[in-house]
Amino acid sequence: MKSMWPDPLAERLARSGVVAVVTVENPEDAAPIARALLAVGVGAIELTFRTARAAEAIRRIRAEVPEMLVGAGTLLNRAHVETAIEAGAGFGVAPGCNPATIAAARECGLPFAPGVMTPTDMEIALEHGCRVLKYFPASNLAGPSALETMAAPFAHLGARFIPLGGINLASLPQWLASPSVLCVGGSWLAPREAIQRQDWAGLQRNAQQAAEVVRARK
Repeated sequence: MKSMWPDPLAERLARSGVVAVVTVENPEDAAPIARALLAVGVGAIELTFRTARAAEAIRRIRAEVPEMLVGAGTLLNRAHVETAIEAGAGFGVAPGCNPATIAAARECGLPFAPGVMTPTDMEIALEHGCRVLKYFPASNLAGPSALETMAAPFAHLGARFIPLGGINLASLPQWLASPSVLCVGGSWLAPREAIQRQDWAGLQRNAQQAAEVVRARK
């Protein structure tokens, strides 16, 4: 089955190296967050659908910071997928591997990364045309070596992974060194407390540190 991920989109994620995973309560904060990240080279952001105004936050970024690649996270059903598409999300991510949600994303034309943590999850996702997979929760799954062991039987199918969950700056280099990792997702780049304080300079420092690790990998 044809991959749901166009190569240019996957290449953008790879160039960014990290995806900031952000939960936004106030859509007015979305553009300042995106600007702070983009200023130091973090070119991708995932806004989680854990708040009622996530779609509006995506629209704000698309309108005010069009250079940022913005995706929608925590997509659990068709309604979430359709809302993400309407808001202008460039990609979608889920914590689990629900074939119905994958099918909805394919039908709507949304590049989609379902969450996987076992070989069975990976096999299901690949069968449905997903070639970019969210490895979640990464910090609880024995690290990059475990991912490489599980991913090996699927490497010839083009599977690439976005590990997410409990990763921080200290563990980032290990994950980026993993051959099957496309990029790394992290909520430490823009923690909720910093967003509530509107500490955009602090977010930028976090992003700068991560971007330096990404550049060192290349």
